[in-house]
Amino acid sequence: MSESAASTAKGPAANPTTPPFEWRGIWLHVLPPILGLGLLVTIWALVSITSRSSIPGPLETGAQALTIFSDPFYRKGPNDQGVGWNVLMSLQRVALGFGLAALVGIPTGFLIGRFTFLSRMFNPLISLLRPVSPLAWLPIGLLVFKGANPAAIWTIFICSIWPMIINTAVGVQRVPQDYMNVARVLNLSEWKIVTKILFPAVLPYMLTGVRLAVGTAWLVIVAAEMLTGGVGIGFWVWDEWNNLNVKNIIIAIFVIGMVGLVLEMALIKLATTFTFEEVKS
Repeated sequence: MSESAASTAKGPAANPTTPPFEWRGIWLHVLPPILGLGLLVTIWALVSITSRSSIPGPLETGAQALTIFSDPFYRKGPNDQGVGWNVLMSLQRVALGFGLAALVGIPTGFLIGRFTFLSRMFNPLISLLRPVSPLAWLPIGLLVFKGANPAAIWTIFICSIWPMIINTAVGVQRVPQDYMNVARVLNLSEWKIVTKILFPAVLPYMLTGVRLAVGTAWLVIVAAEMLTGGVGIGFWVWDEWNNLNVKNIIIAIFVIGMVGLVLEMALIKLATTFTFEEVKS
């Protein structure tokens, strides 16, 4: 019997380039999150039992969540709208405030990082204003803009701008000096230096600042809406508290967490796409 016939009789040969199906890798990615969620639900159930029904348990809250999400976009008045409209309104405020912060903060970060005089001029101001609680700016917004919605957007703007300024400036300052020396030798214009040298090198730092800013903005909008009222997920939480509807408050907590998680994952994907952090050999 020939060698080819013998190999045929034994069955198809295994492809040496085909990687084995790794159950261990799947379990390491799937099992820990499941165990974490199970631990959370268990602690929640125990707290519900020991609190003598002041905190609803997972089953009661799950049944209420099914009712809420069966019609998340209902409208029964200006202050009685489904959770979907409230989330969308909060995201709209975050998008406006964050977008304005990006338009101002990223160019300002480039200027501060590029020019030593501007860095020495603005660093004390940033160090003074950055630690201020974002909600401390809300009364200023109400005073200046005479409205709850623009005041909330102003609060998002002021809390989002600092991470983008700082991270962009740090990225510019960490560009290797050899790159700048080559730019001088080639007699490149300032625009060419920014677009061809600084921007590609600073992009990872800039995207890190964007991620931090979005996370902060989503945290702040909930608290700002609790104080300003209107339509929004923060106002929805406060309104349910006034109605003593704890189940809806717990549902809102999970909704806020899920939206924040989606924003975080989207920005991580964006960052890895542009900075090639996940390029594999």
